Amino acid sequence: MSAARASIAQAPRLVVKVGSSSLTKRSGGLDDERVEALVSDIAARVSAGHQVVLVSSGAIATGLPALGLTRRPRDLATAQAAASVGQGILIAAYSRAFATHGLTVGQVLLTAGDVTRRTHYRNAQRTLFKLLELGIVPIVNENDTVATDEIRVGDNDRLAALVAHLVQADALVLLSDVAGLYDGPPGQAGATLIETVASEADLRGVRIGGVGEAGVGLGGMTSKVGAARIANAAGIPVLLAAAADSSRALSDATVGTVFHPTGERSSTRLLWLAHATTGSGRVYLDAGAADAVVRRRMSLLPAGITSVEGTFSAGDPVDLFDEKGHAIARGLINFDSTELPGLLGRSTRELARELGAAYEREVVHRDDLVVL
Repeated sequence: MSAARASIAQAPRLVVKVGSSSLTKRSGGLDDERVEALVSDIAARVSAGHQVVLVSSGAIATGLPALGLTRRPRDLATAQAAASVGQGILIAAYSRAFATHGLTVGQVLLTAGDVTRRTHYRNAQRTLFKLLELGIVPIVNENDTVATDEIRVGDNDRLAALVAHLVQADALVLLSDVAGLYDGPPGQAGATLIETVASEADLRGVRIGGVGEAGVGLGGMTSKVGAARIANAAGIPVLLAAAADSSRALSDATVGTVFHPTGERSSTRLLWLAHATTGSGRVYLDAGAADAVVRRRMSLLPAGITSVEGTFSAGDPVDLFDEKGHAIARGLINFDSTELPGLLGRSTRELARELGAAYEREVVHRDDLVVL
């Protein structure tokens, strides 16, 4: 067994993600047998002395029958309504299933803003740590009832990778309706399972896109590989396997595709800022400011800004661009889009003298900024 597979099999703290198609029927609605099988495998891992955080899709798909729908709705309001109904059904099913193994679950619903904003992310992390300390199985999902395109993480594969970093997990297991990463579309003649991805070189020539989860999910192979990259870059090994093989995936990790870690852990909040948000606006910098932000890792001051685009409020993520129009960084802005244009090109000392001490501050502080 490879060192990466062994580390997953022995990981003291594990994040497990399961997709909609692995929990629900093709027409929507929860498949109780699948839920019970997955819970049994997770419970076995917990009983062996490990901690498990479950990132579960399926809220929208679970709510479809109650709304008289057979397919995932395309409009946001109906999808949110389905999530609202389905989330309660889903967590109740998990509660019943885990209770048969003597385990209690705790529901944690997140949006990107919960973990990128300085005052919020510590609360999310503290809650998850306390649940694990108390022997509770946290069940995490994106808060689909309120998340919009502007504030959503995007898919639960990526959410799982970010949660793995948030809870300082030792490994991540992605369970899906495919047995791993193939060098071509699964099921197509000649397609071969790739058992190990040790670096980007192992992905050359591999057709990743287009493998979707049947009918009710959003994730495909592209999102799973993307999630693996995020986790690997944070030093976390990843196993991609079929939900039908969850017993082996969660016991000895001898199935599916293993992705080796490629980096070391960095700031949790900045990882979320880079991978779980989109810029609400654009801020263009002169050459000196761009160099200060990218090379010297300094805060952004109003003197180095040449122009501003978009509508945003203080605390929103914005993208920073250099003189050539290249996105170079993303950060949490300290001013509204209505007041920032009047500050451009001026020193903080001048602004403080004219407008007051509240304006002697950075536009984006270096602690709230990630270079892209």
